[in-house]
Amino acid sequence: MTGATENYAPHPHIGGRTAALRVLAAWRGARPGAPRVVLVTGSSGSGRSRLLTGFLMLCEPEFRKQLPLDAMDPSTVPPELPPPAVPAPDGLTGAQVLWLLADHYELDATSTQGVFAELAALDEAVTVVVPDVDRAGPVRAAGEPARLVREVLAPLAATGTVRLLAEVPRPPAVELAAGLAPGTVQIIDLDEPEWADPDGLVLHAQAALNPEFGAPELPFTVDPAARLALAAAIGRRAGSPLVVQLAVQGLLTAPDGFDPADERWLPTSVGEALDLHAARLGADPQTLRLMLAPLALAEADGMPVHLWARLASAVAEQDMSQAIAGGMLLAGPFVQPEGQQDGGRTLLRLLHPALGDEIRAGLPNVRATQTRIAMALLEAVPEQDWSKADPYIRDHIAGHTLEAGLLPQLLTDPGLFVHADPVPLRAAIEAVPVRALGAPACTYLRTAPLLTRTQVPAALRAALLETAFVEDGLPEYADAVHRLGFELPWRTLWSLPVAGVSAVTVGSIPRAEGPATPVAVLVVPADTPGARPVGATGEAEVNAAADESGETREADETTRRCAVLVHDLVQPHPLGDIDPGRILRPSEDERAVAPLGLSRGADYLRVWDRASGEVVAALISDTPFTAADLSPDGVLLVATERGAKALHIRPAASAIAS
Repeated sequence: MTGATENYAPHPHIGGRTAALRVLAAWRGARPGAPRVVLVTGSSGSGRSRLLTGFLMLCEPEFRKQLPLDAMDPSTVPPELPPPAVPAPDGLTGAQVLWLLADHYELDATSTQGVFAELAALDEAVTVVVPDVDRAGPVRAAGEPARLVREVLAPLAATGTVRLLAEVPRPPAVELAAGLAPGTVQIIDLDEPEWADPDGLVLHAQAALNPEFGAPELPFTVDPAARLALAAAIGRRAGSPLVVQLAVQGLLTAPDGFDPADERWLPTSVGEALDLHAARLGADPQTLRLMLAPLALAEADGMPVHLWARLASAVAEQDMSQAIAGGMLLAGPFVQPEGQQDGGRTLLRLLHPALGDEIRAGLPNVRATQTRIAMALLEAVPEQDWSKADPYIRDHIAGHTLEAGLLPQLLTDPGLFVHADPVPLRAAIEAVPVRALGAPACTYLRTAPLLTRTQVPAALRAALLETAFVEDGLPEYADAVHRLGFELPWRTLWSLPVAGVSAVTVGSIPRAEGPATPVAVLVVPADTPGARPVGATGEAEVNAAADESGETREADETTRRCAVLVHDLVQPHPLGDIDPGRILRPSEDERAVAPLGLSRGADYLRVWDRASGEVVAALISDTPFTAADLSPDGVLLVATERGAKALHIRPAASAIAS
């Protein structure tokens, strides 16, 4: 280690990496000749994240106070500056990462392009560090890391006011660097000899073997000389920090019979760490890989422990319950349990993504394996009722079926649309070519931005999807949503896909016998099929509709360009032969004593109970509302650029928070 030979103290967290830290410190201080963009890359497990974590400690004022800066090589210590922006992408989409950055710098942009434009217009350079790019995305197989590099990091790197440091897998790092001017970027590839850190690997192994840092007291851990000799052998063979970690954990988990002088049991790669550990315990290495395969294919933060045996059996196509029950000594060095607050469940995940890469690479057919996992997960849904499904199955079945090539077949169940977490479900659906999606999935995809933006609970997702299904001509799916057991705040009565609705009003047409027929009046462009041109009486109706919708108008010119569509208010029937002059509107007194009131914003409508003042329904839209009216008996008539629809509001329903 260069730092050690110069009698400087190593970085206490990473133990070395002097050459890399010098480049990063020069980048942070914007020293003459330093690149504006630095990309840290290398194979998975090479220590990329560890390096960035150690460097960020040097950039964070509170951490700096805990480090021996005076004893460290001055060329590896960046100047004391305000901490950089660190939009961590773990589990996020590229767009979400960019909005984190916009929030950090308090930008006013309303679009992603606006964020880049505002950053480019800043008077001073900003510093951005993006770690763990390979962990981006709510769905593992959806390709979000590549999208993050292409749509976020590349534009940031091209922005002259941004000093960018990112940890990126090798292929996209090379591609990103190729698009920048010479001298702008430097790649630190931790697998290349110039960035090698053999002394740091030995220090890492020594610390991991030391009882002072939690290692058990064993002959080769309590004796300093024996510990140093073993650490030197592990570091010499390992080649990467991850292999050091796996080697040490394997030995400490099952030390019986281990001879520190026999280097044959010390791994040189992640694959060898798996296979040698199994062989040392007298187990079949393939059994270990089959046990870990479900975790290698797991989504999000890991898999619930109670599903492990079921899915391992599905992967192996044989009963693995006994192997799992007695296999923690075998699998323990490679598995990390995670406690979860939700019901106190325990999640299991692999210690490092590189283990997942190794295990997936060894599977004969990943798609077939995911198919077996997906089928096992579906069979575990009680009565095929998604409200009763385990949260992992409910929220992440889409990720498994995506990689299995089965997701489009799954996207016909309104229960899944309603109960699944919309963030991973949306990401999975967006990874499927649109031509492969059925109509219900397209409706979900159109509605998903509302669901992810508001993060509403299942009952409120059901309400928004119900009206979206009617709007898209899928009333059978809307009916299915009503059968899911929720008390929805409305029932969508009909939807009319007509463009250009500028105003609406509710009214009624008297009949010779029986009650009047409730109607909806829509003010539309004059060339709208089926619309009646505005005449003397029609002009009054247009003006009345505009009044109810709160729209301003120029009376003569506007009405000459408009026509009127009349539609049954509660039935899905147009009433094209009705003279608008016959329509009676509710009086001000009728509206004043109606049990419900209406308030409106650009993209939301709220219906509230006049007696209590409580909101009983709130409708949000992905396109602005152009008009709205509420009948005295609680039928909400709304219009957007997509058309018009009527919803019967249920006064007793729960409120929807927008």
